[in-house]
Amino acid sequence: MAFEQKDYKTAIQLCKQILQNNPGDTDAKIFLGRLYYWNGSPDSSIVILNQVYSQHPANTDAALALADVLYFEKDYDQALTFTNEGLNYNPQSRELQTRKATILAALGNYKQAYLLTDSLLRSEPGNSQLQALRAQLKEYSYNSRVEVNYDYTYFDKQFNDAWHLAGISYGRQTKFGPITGRVNYANRFAANGVQFEAEAYPKISQTFYTYANIGYSNDLPVFPTLRAGFSLYANLPKAWEAEGGIRYLNFNNDVWAYTIATGKYIGNFWLNGRVYLTQGNDNLANAYSLTTRYYLKGADNYASVILGWGISPDDRAQAVRLNTASKLNAFKAGAGYRFTVAARHVIGINGTYENVEYLPDTRGNQLNVSTLYQFRF
Repeated sequence: MAFEQKDYKTAIQLCKQILQNNPGDTDAKIFLGRLYYWNGSPDSSIVILNQVYSQHPANTDAALALADVLYFEKDYDQALTFTNEGLNYNPQSRELQTRKATILAALGNYKQAYLLTDSLLRSEPGNSQLQALRAQLKEYSYNSRVEVNYDYTYFDKQFNDAWHLAGISYGRQTKFGPITGRVNYANRFAANGVQFEAEAYPKISQTFYTYANIGYSNDLPVFPTLRAGFSLYANLPKAWEAEGGIRYLNFNNDVWAYTIATGKYIGNFWLNGRVYLTQGNDNLANAYSLTTRYYLKGADNYASVILGWGISPDDRAQAVRLNTASKLNAFKAGAGYRFTVAARHVIGINGTYENVEYLPDTRGNQLNVSTLYQFRF
C-alpha cells in the first residue's frame, strides 16, 4: 500500500491494526512514524518516533527514522544529535554514517562531510549514492570563487541607448560566513562609472544569519554615491525562512527602503515573496516580487521564474532609476537558468521583461539580459 500504491492512509490503518494486536511491535511503530510523515503529518511522525527512540535508544532504525524526518524538516541540529546517539550504540552502521554525512553537508560542514563520505567509499566503492554525495560535496568544498557578470538593458522608448553593467568579484567562504569584494562598471545615461562594493553573510547561529553590504562610487548618476544594506534571516521550522532588513541609496537625495520577505521549500521548489517599502521623494513607489526556483540537483543548479511590481533597491542593473522625480510604476516578469559544469564552473543566464510608466500616462518596454560565469577553487 505504501510503496507501490502510495496509499498512505490505508497503510497507516493497517499499521494501527497490527499495533492493536501487538502493541510492542517496534518495527510497526517505526514504520507508522514514517507513514505519518509521508502522509503530511510531521508532528505526529516526530511524536511517535520519539516515543520509540526513548524506549529503544539502541535501535538503529528508530534513530535513522527520527534523523530522516528531522532532516527533511530542516532541523539539522536535532537530526545530527540523534544520528550521533545512534552511532554511539552502533558505530559501524553504514546507514547512520551516510545520514551523518548528508546532515553535515546541510549544516555547511562540507569538509567533514566529504572526509566521512570518502572514508565510507573506501570500503564500499560501488555505492552510487555515496559516489553522488561525494561529487556534490567536492563541488561545495571549494572556499574561493571568482565571478564575472554582464547585464544588457534595451529600452524601446525611455532611453535612446542601451544600458551596460559589468562586474568582477572575488568571494571566500570563512568560518564567519561568505564574504565578497566586487568592482562594477556601467555605461548608462550616456556616461561611464565605476563602483566598489563589499558584502558578507555573517552567521549568528544555526537559526539566524545576516546580510551586510556597502558600496561607493564617485560617478553619479551612473551609480549612487553610497549604497548600504542589512538583513536578518531566520531559518524556521517546517522549511520556512523569514527576512527583515533595510536598504539605503544616496543620490542627490536619500532613498530608504525597508524589506520583509518569507520563503518556503516544498520538495525541489523554493518560493519567496518580498516587499520593499520605499521612502524618498513623494513619487517613489513600493516594490513587490514573487520568486520561484526549481532545484535540479544542487544549490547552483536551478531554473527560476520571477514576477514583480516596482523597482527593487537590490537590483544593481535598475536601482539607479530610484533617482527620479517620476512615480515608478513598473511590471516585470522574468526567467533564468543556473547550472554547474565539472563542479568548478557555474554559468547563469536570466531574461526579464519590464513595462514601465516613466512619465504620467507614458509607458515604455525594456528587456534585460544578464549573464554570469563563476570559477570556484
